[in-house]
Amino acid sequence: MIVDILYPVKGLPKPGELVSIQEGISQSTGGALCNVAGDLAVIDPDLRITALGRVGNDPEADLVLDPMRRRKNIDLSMIKREGKTAFTAVMADVISKERTFYTYCGANGRFCEDDIDWDRIDAAILHIGYILLLDALDGEDPVYGTKMARLLCHAKERGIKTSIDVVSEAGDRFKRLVPPSLKYTDYCVINEVEAEQVTGIVLRDQAGKLISANLPRALEKMRSLGVAEWAVIHSPEGGFGLDRSGAYFESETINLPPSYIKGKVGAGDAFCAGVLYSASCGEGLEEALELGNAAAAASLSQPGSTEGMLPAGELRKLRSRFRG
Repeated sequence: MIVDILYPVKGLPKPGELVSIQEGISQSTGGALCNVAGDLAVIDPDLRITALGRVGNDPEADLVLDPMRRRKNIDLSMIKREGKTAFTAVMADVISKERTFYTYCGANGRFCEDDIDWDRIDAAILHIGYILLLDALDGEDPVYGTKMARLLCHAKERGIKTSIDVVSEAGDRFKRLVPPSLKYTDYCVINEVEAEQVTGIVLRDQAGKLISANLPRALEKMRSLGVAEWAVIHSPEGGFGLDRSGAYFESETINLPPSYIKGKVGAGDAFCAGVLYSASCGEGLEEALELGNAAAAASLSQPGSTEGMLPAGELRKLRSRFRG
């Protein structure tokens, strides 16, 4: 649960270089909980959503919570308030539309399984993000490997399907912290950079082109690490997935005109929300990838993380509009 502070810049600097911040600095909410819950609440206003997490005792916490308070189908009663709210400084390149992130973990870092009252949870799917950004849950566990893996195992023992997301991070923590959780994961929806780090299978060549032939191999590796239902990789080129039967599906990204794209913050979470909504409706993976791409496209229409989201029916119309 994060406050995103967006700084427009003309080009991203190399080390030692200076780039001026442009006019238009803005604040919005971000993070897996705010983004995915906020998107799901719009995709289906009748869907019941329960938020679990921590924010601070500061004005930034209200900035995080207020947009979700306006969504009547999001239950915030289990949110804990303590310390300082997490924030991320987002350097958004107005030329390439790419962005980099500098984050302060804050209250998020103390969120743990003790914060969850399992007796009050009535849910079909538990989605948690992000591995590598929740310090207490990234801690070691002598039985499960990580405390995150322990939490996911306990959810599955209660008949709840589990879903995880991770952050794109430099370093070697992926191989140590992500695989333990995959053993107790039903839906894993990550981008191609994260999938490469998790599986060790190269997914882009030196020119930056996606190596399509390696995608099924990476997805199979994710399944072999424990993902039970859907292993999914999303990228600017599209969504790719393997279901529990081993069937492989692809969905090309929607071909959007450059003028349509206002920002890329939150597009990955929007894709994830579309996929999870399809899962909650009992749809197949092929339909889920299509809806995920439509949700990501809707997200791209606005600079913030969730402002561009549309109801499920409108998302499907959006997909048809830019296909035709």
